[in-house]
Amino acid sequence: MLDHPAAPTSPPEAHLAPSALAHNYHPLDVVIAAGEGSWVIDTRGRRFLDCLAGYSALNFGHRHPALVAAAKAQLDRITLTSRAFDHELLVPFAEAVTRLTGTEMLLPMNTGAEAVETAVKAARKWGYEVKGVPDGEATIVVAEGAFHGRTTTMISMSSDPEARGGFGPYTPGFRVVPYGDVDAVAAAVDETTVAVLVEPVQGESGVIVPPADYLPALRNLCTAADALLVLDEIQSGLGRTGTTLAQDLAGVRGDLITLGKALGGGILPVSAVVGRRDVLSVLTPGTHGSTFGGNSLACAVGLAVVDLLEPGDLQARAATLGVELRERVDDLVSRGLLAAGRTVGLWAGLDVEPGLGVSGRATCERLVSRGILVKETHGTTIRLAPPLTISSDDLHLALDTLTEVLREEAAEARR
Repeated sequence: MLDHPAAPTSPPEAHLAPSALAHNYHPLDVVIAAGEGSWVIDTRGRRFLDCLAGYSALNFGHRHPALVAAAKAQLDRITLTSRAFDHELLVPFAEAVTRLTGTEMLLPMNTGAEAVETAVKAARKWGYEVKGVPDGEATIVVAEGAFHGRTTTMISMSSDPEARGGFGPYTPGFRVVPYGDVDAVAAAVDETTVAVLVEPVQGESGVIVPPADYLPALRNLCTAADALLVLDEIQSGLGRTGTTLAQDLAGVRGDLITLGKALGGGILPVSAVVGRRDVLSVLTPGTHGSTFGGNSLACAVGLAVVDLLEPGDLQARAATLGVELRERVDDLVSRGLLAAGRTVGLWAGLDVEPGLGVSGRATCERLVSRGILVKETHGTTIRLAPPLTISSDDLHLALDTLTEVLREEAAEARR
């Protein structure tokens, strides 16, 4: 059982008071002090069931013993060499992740946004050197509602005014089309197109699942157009959808795939681009790099993550619990307590009923007051992404509590 902290280290409202911390997030009123598995404790000693799991960075729960052991063992050896020198875990890490994902080559980075930036650079360089696109004219087709990070280049392909506003001028070279619309992608592709970049499931937009034929059609379109299919699996990958990668559900493989979040086991930022050897090989010494990318500690944790996923038990668990999740969400929609609900594996986007006069934020705050941690997105949607290790009982505890909250909101709206 997770022990309570000895004493509060700061008041729960500390993050709201003027401080040295920049205010670029709007967190819920919880200051977490400790965590184990699917549960955390705040500085006031309150226990919460974590149903967000660090936006899938904590797919294996808080402080998974195998991941903590790997990190501790590596801390006693070496943590960083920089890429000026090799270390003994770098090639084994690359071999393990490419084996797990059915790919040929890996380029290590740190954050998800860095991984997508790397994929964009590789696609452009491949387009110039291999496809023969005139220098400076490469285009990449991307999707409305996508979230690939908040760097300058990433927001340049974003359709979210909050992410984009006030940060121009924007990086050119992107053509934005509706998500899930293959015809729109086809219309945007021409001889300058080096890649089509999409999420197999749009996470930040509220777990938006495309039509079943979307990814296979994009695969065929990209092959015919001699363009790369780049799939961003930073949130959807590594077990979340009941498969190792979300694209496995569609039976396709991207030419480049970005990984992150869960690859670091919730211990440190670890990301990578995996994919075709001939594409990643266009990045030669001096053209791209990272001091911390592929560091010894990251590789030790990443190898332990692969060890957890290779047997397939966690993916199967996410698929099984995902059926239970889907049944409960469908029931809430049928009873009019939710406007809509989308699930894939152990992942759900829940749209609050606008007729109840509540927001996603308000519903999340009520859930927090009852010991359940979730977070809203885009005002009216709640995301559920509990650890893949959550028990069935705890999952239903969260859904029972959600049902109670939604009933209360419905009752208040009728008064």
